[in-house]
Amino acid sequence: MRNRLQDSDTILASTLVALALIFLSFLAPSVAVAQEVLPSWNDTAAKTRIMEFVKATTTEGGEGYVAPEARIAVFDNDGTLWSEQPFYFQLGFMLDRLKTLAPQHPEWKEKEPFKSVLAGDMKGVARSGEKGIMDLGMATHAGMTTDQFSKIVTDWFATAKHPETGKPYDEMTFLPMRELLDYLRANGFKTYIVSGGGVEFMRPITEKAYGIPPEQVIGSTIVTEYAIVGDVPVLKRLPKIDFVDDGPGKPSGINKFIGRKPIFVAGNSDGDYEMLRWVTAAKGPGFAMIVHHTDGDREYAYDRQSAFGKLDKALNEAERRNWLVVDMKADWKKVYAFDK
Repeated sequence: MRNRLQDSDTILASTLVALALIFLSFLAPSVAVAQEVLPSWNDTAAKTRIMEFVKATTTEGGEGYVAPEARIAVFDNDGTLWSEQPFYFQLGFMLDRLKTLAPQHPEWKEKEPFKSVLAGDMKGVARSGEKGIMDLGMATHAGMTTDQFSKIVTDWFATAKHPETGKPYDEMTFLPMRELLDYLRANGFKTYIVSGGGVEFMRPITEKAYGIPPEQVIGSTIVTEYAIVGDVPVLKRLPKIDFVDDGPGKPSGINKFIGRKPIFVAGNSDGDYEMLRWVTAAKGPGFAMIVHHTDGDREYAYDRQSAFGKLDKALNEAERRNWLVVDMKADWKKVYAFDK
């Protein structure tokens, strides 16, 4: 009998150990996930402030609690979610597209700013001013249907490479910011892009790059017109500006297309200034952050004098307005996913 009892005890003990191991195997991934919040961020004050805000706005019964339907987060794109140097990626698309179309337009060889583009003279392009850039944009972004333009953009992203890293443009996204997007969504936030870039240039790539679907992308637009082509309804892209989603246009775009004031906003330049102010001026919880490009080794170092992504006024006022300035060099362990 004693032997049988000992055998039973042994079997019971073995069973309990096995069950404990099974339990721990399920528990361990949860512990690992908890330890991996924003893993590409250094453990600095910036990371702490972000996590404290998210905790406060998602803790039911807390003073800063925000209902899930009001947890709206908006992000600029160029310089905030992906690089914008040595030029905006959409400008790279524009230049490549002009060279593709050039054989159909022999007159461009003698007409500015097309002549400068084809000669690789970027100073000449700059001298053409706002009107010149507008002419380039209309020549490359209009004159086709929305579906045709989407395919052109998608095909370009599939082959185009960043001029300095040699990486595909969609790999030039900032890993810490992608983690931030995932972190916010995991905590009930709905994430939007609010960018000065062309909305139909961004939409074909944002879901793959950031997990943000096309309907949650707000950007600059040109006029579209309904038409029947070969008995098929289409939207034609016309050479006329409809809406510029930059500077003061960003709050207007948010109000028009989202219909709720966000509680979290991220930008990197003075083009985001009005959006930063508008969001943080609201009653109740509000969080604003600026990505400051301070890492000339892993990315680029620039701010007040940059032709692309100038950051001056917003940087001057950040401390006074309690906007978080994220120091890329100090606060990020990695910049890109391909960093070693």
